[in-house]
Amino acid sequence: MNLELGNKLALVTGSTAGIGFAIAKAFAAEGARVIINGRTEKRVKEAIASLRADVPSAKLEALALDLSRADAAAQTTKRHPEVDILVNNLGVYEVKDFEQITDAEWSAIIETNFLSGVRLSRHYLPRMKAAGWGRIIFISSESAVNIPVEMIHYGVTKTMQVALARGLAETTAGTGVTVNSVLAGPTRSEGVEKFIDDLAKTKHATPAGVEKEFFTTARPTSLLKRFPEPRSVCHGHRRATKVRGLLHSGPLHGERQRSFAPGKDLQLHPH
Repeated sequence: MNLELGNKLALVTGSTAGIGFAIAKAFAAEGARVIINGRTEKRVKEAIASLRADVPSAKLEALALDLSRADAAAQTTKRHPEVDILVNNLGVYEVKDFEQITDAEWSAIIETNFLSGVRLSRHYLPRMKAAGWGRIIFISSESAVNIPVEMIHYGVTKTMQVALARGLAETTAGTGVTVNSVLAGPTRSEGVEKFIDDLAKTKHATPAGVEKEFFTTARPTSLLKRFPEPRSVCHGHRRATKVRGLLHSGPLHGERQRSFAPGKDLQLHPH
């Protein structure tokens, strides 16, 4: 599928692993220039080497900055004043009882999951409007509507992303710019793999047993009953018209914003 991304410049935050890495790989394969972002030089270099091994023609640029920080966002926009596509994928999570979450932990997760996207969108959106074309995509989660009781603070930040995307989308009427959010279900990312392994050790169980228990108790509405690979999220646009519209140069069926939940079609069915 030709998404007409040749020579478009895409910034994918948090793209050294998981969903972000899979999105960056898909963009690179479509001919876009892709800025690979991670917190450390080592992680970024490793990700770029891996991407080039899979996509030899990939046009990649390194951005080793912690975009949860305001100064890092400022450095990013100074280094790259304009981008055609912004994917706000950066995010963290932590399993913790609500009563134990401190103000500092609330602030930290909001800075990472929400304000990182606010800062970059605030800079790039008006420039996209001036250019007459642009795409901003927030990688949210089905947790935005199905708040996980084991990490309420994470779910709240994902709801904030959806609200922000909707509000920004309303400002793009009559332009060639679209703003969208993707509500992905739990995927077999590096972080999830570690979480499963650590929990399995704690419970003296197998990773497979922990995964089965998770979908039986925490996500009983899951259709797949397993963690799909991260590429399922970015590959959704190849199989669903709704997602293809997020990136294609044409209009998104006359709409300015749409929140697409891969859970309904590919992964989990949110409440």
